[in-house]
Amino acid sequence: MAQIKELRCCVCGRTYAPDEVQYVCPVCGDIGTLDVLYDYDALKNIFDRETFVSSRPGMWRYKTLLPITPNAKVPPLPVGGTPLYDSPRLAKALGVKQAWMKDDGRNPTASLKDRASALVTAKAMESNIGVISAASTGNAAAALAGVGASVGLRIVIFVPATAPEAKIAQLLVYGAEVLLVEDSYDVAFDLCFELSQQEGWLCRNTGINPFTAEGKKTVSYEIADALHWDVPDVVVTSVGDGNIIAGVHKGFWDLHQLGWIDRIPRLIGVQAVGCSPLVEAWKNNTNAVDIKPVQTNSIADSIVASLPRDRAKALRAVNETHGAFVAVTDEEILASIPQLARLTGVFAEPAAAASFAGAQRAVKSGYIHPNESVALLITGNGLKDIKSAQSAVSGGLRVPPDLEAIRRVFHP
Repeated sequence: MAQIKELRCCVCGRTYAPDEVQYVCPVCGDIGTLDVLYDYDALKNIFDRETFVSSRPGMWRYKTLLPITPNAKVPPLPVGGTPLYDSPRLAKALGVKQAWMKDDGRNPTASLKDRASALVTAKAMESNIGVISAASTGNAAAALAGVGASVGLRIVIFVPATAPEAKIAQLLVYGAEVLLVEDSYDVAFDLCFELSQQEGWLCRNTGINPFTAEGKKTVSYEIADALHWDVPDVVVTSVGDGNIIAGVHKGFWDLHQLGWIDRIPRLIGVQAVGCSPLVEAWKNNTNAVDIKPVQTNSIADSIVASLPRDRAKALRAVNETHGAFVAVTDEEILASIPQLARLTGVFAEPAAAASFAGAQRAVKSGYIHPNESVALLITGNGLKDIKSAQSAVSGGLRVPPDLEAIRRVFHP
């Protein structure tokens, strides 16, 4: 087990013992999300990266770098271990030396957020907690509902009533108690957190719970491991609440502390133009504490958050790696769904396809250079939002059941 050394506020730097606080820094409040830190010098003496050569597949391959005991029970679903595709055609389309695509839509509930839910569920099991709650635009909720169902935990979900029908259906199929809040994600988030504290539930809410990023960081471990610890120059991911890019950064940061990689990739965060508070904050050098809520309007529901909950860590991830934030339009996001699918064979939901649109924008803006290697993080499967995919394509020829008539389509 990677014994937690301390929890550290990402804003003020105050440190806490592992059992001293549960969610955020008591001084800084909700913006003071906590880093889970280990004794990296001690870990170096216990094992090295060769430890994982014969380990089982999936995120639990890295159990020794996660904050649970060695004998702790973990959910049975095969979370993690998703493919990293070397994509020469994608590289050519972007105009870069080499490109990979990490397809996290291959997780059990079809999104990267299964990683966070699996770890939070394991922590609940370890602490004998029977109820976990979450607010979500859909994917985090589906992840928690699915993973929770696999171990028989009670799952309570707060989700905006405007979430895609396919995502709401997932929650109901898994047997979660679903509250469709007739307001925004941010309102659902606050309601969920307040009621969870009153009822004694474990709240999985993104950013608020420090272990969400610890689960998501395993995607970086897998990228580095698959590339034999020679990491890409740049990693691109879409950004909503900021917790995924924070987790990606934490994963590479852990490996760098251990001396297993020689550098941390530059991180490019992608937001929708209709919801881009972190892009504006980065451009204007605004402190995370001073970011204000924005009006939101985007088809990429998974990255819609008027006030990103993990905004301080997200800005730090980009600034410390000398990366960038870029914004892309809904039209660019929709166009990226079929473009990405035709280049790679991977069907991405809008928020996931945004990483491709963002990479294109980053290349044009000079944030990614032609001689560099790039990994795109595909965070969710396109079947999550069929309506958006349908709006991005057209065609199909209606033909009679006649062979000669069909032949004339190809040979007019």
